Amino acid sequence: MVTSAPKGTKDILPEQVYKWQYVEEKFAELCERYGFKEIRTPVFEHTELFTRGVGDTTDIVQKEMYTFEDHGHRSITLKPEGTSPAVRAFIEHKQYAEVQPTKYYYVTPCYRYEKPQAGRLREFHQFGIETFGTGDMLADAEVICFANDFLGEMGVTDIRLRINSVGCPECRKKHREALKDFLKPNYDKLCNTCKDRYERNPMRIIDCKSPECQEIVKGAPMMIDYLCDDCREAFEDLQKNLDALGIEYEVDPTIVRGLDYYTKTAFEFVTDAIGAQGTVCGGGRYDHLVEEVGGPPIPGVGFGLGIERLLLLMENLGVEIPEPDAVDAFIAVMGDEAKACGLKLLRELRQKGLRVQMDTLARNVKGQFKYANRLGARYTVVIGDDEIKAGVVSLKEMATSEQREVKMENLAEELIKREE
Repeated sequence: MVTSAPKGTKDILPEQVYKWQYVEEKFAELCERYGFKEIRTPVFEHTELFTRGVGDTTDIVQKEMYTFEDHGHRSITLKPEGTSPAVRAFIEHKQYAEVQPTKYYYVTPCYRYEKPQAGRLREFHQFGIETFGTGDMLADAEVICFANDFLGEMGVTDIRLRINSVGCPECRKKHREALKDFLKPNYDKLCNTCKDRYERNPMRIIDCKSPECQEIVKGAPMMIDYLCDDCREAFEDLQKNLDALGIEYEVDPTIVRGLDYYTKTAFEFVTDAIGAQGTVCGGGRYDHLVEEVGGPPIPGVGFGLGIERLLLLMENLGVEIPEPDAVDAFIAVMGDEAKACGLKLLRELRQKGLRVQMDTLARNVKGQFKYANRLGARYTVVIGDDEIKAGVVSLKEMATSEQREVKMENLAEELIKREE
């Protein structure tokens, strides 16, 4: 029906949007402190960006992307995640030629065709940060520290950080063969998706959500035991950096993340406060993604954090998000002359930065006061014939019903003073 939002999408109404604005403002403030600059990328990209970047063995590419052909017969995809578009913009605008590192942040809608559930919709919104141009594990630690600090500032306490190393193409070769040997006796029992992964990217089988596949991979060889010297040293360095930052973590060899571009660092912040254990924030290092989609060999690291899941988690934890004051003052008028005077004051007060409203339904005075109360106005400014003659207004504080006369020319100053 045209009067129903498509399945898996959700309207954000005024009584909820202030919560979104709150977390968005806090995220932007922390990004400024950390030196991340905002980037905004298109809502759709060439499909090849995601098949090459995210990986054609992932659930996202195989099952979840919204892909269509445009009028020019080009394959276009609504972005399912934020990292690949940021990488594309980094390459297209030759940001790699600037002084490195480059540090981006974004707040963006994303689209995945999957079964809608609490905190997971087909249109969802994501915070993300990306650091390009450095392979130092200090950058990985900074990205993790940022996520930890942001969740802490949002009042999220029931959460755990898990880290792993998924190695590099060189050390993955030995692990790949060991894992395939381990899985081979049970190949026929794997789900169809994992049978395809068996040849193309067997490590992704560890991340399969099928109960049968989860049972099969119990006791499987883990990447962390096959790391080359460089990857092992990098993982040890990451842990030293996290220790120095005072961030608690646990090493979880089963973390592989759902995207093919990760190398070395992979991490997740998980919680039980949104039902079954779920990931609130996840990310890692991707040293070959820039090169894979057509750029120079530039390393990167970042994370994505779902806004819907964050707000659900905050609600479940009882975190109160302060409601903003909707209206500083409401102007109630009696008569046409008072209306003209009220309109003049309305514009003057708004130009001074005050949130002011006035009735547009020709209510009587009693109705205007009721409406002012429903709007949550702190003050009601009453203007009638007597007030106009005297050059004053009657200023009523709604919470206490205290009322006093104020000169019209002093009204803005008086309201601003009371706001302080």
